[in-house]
Amino acid sequence: MRESILYTINALKKIYKLRIFEEGDPYRVLIRTILSQRTRDENTDNATAKLFAKYSSIEQIGQARPEDLQKLIKSAGFYRVKSQRIKEVSQIIRDEYQGKVPDTLGELLKLPGVGRKTANCVLVFGFQKPAIPVDTHVHRISNRLGWVHTKNPDQTEKELEDLIPEEYWIELNDLLVQFGQDICRPINPQHERCPISEQCTYYQEIIK
Repeated sequence: MRESILYTINALKKIYKLRIFEEGDPYRVLIRTILSQRTRDENTDNATAKLFAKYSSIEQIGQARPEDLQKLIKSAGFYRVKSQRIKEVSQIIRDEYQGKVPDTLGELLKLPGVGRKTANCVLVFGFQKPAIPVDTHVHRISNRLGWVHTKNPDQTEKELEDLIPEEYWIELNDLLVQFGQDICRPINPQHERCPISEQCTYYQEIIK
């Protein structure tokens, strides 16, 4: 199994450019990931761009009126809940962490609205620390490939951590998200374009 996983990772690295080091700012990664909850990537990007075009710092977002935040992030959906959440998180980071996003899983999970996926995204994309953020793409693809047979992202994360050497953790989410958006889509996956179909349990079952 491990050989198949490493083959897949290396095959995807030949196709997709890693975006891990393009993020950089842990606070922006945190807010973007909160906005991404239960919405599509393009809506997240739109809301994030509008928010940071007007407010560029933790202090500004922490002091902003919820209704002003709601207008900016409306495209992300659930904007009333999310506006309150990003405001509250910003205030906590400002007041309890001296304006710096914490860089450990335990501390990140203490923030309201921050689950394991969000915390792991901050570790990987904000701090370049080894972690495996499991979103819908990672969960779906890991099960399709037969790496895991899990019912929820938390189970997937635990099993992937046992299967995959730690030096590959940082790049895994980035590669599988791009692969999931491009080829291994939730509906109508592009099997004819897939570079790893021979490694895919889901595809092998289809052709049988």
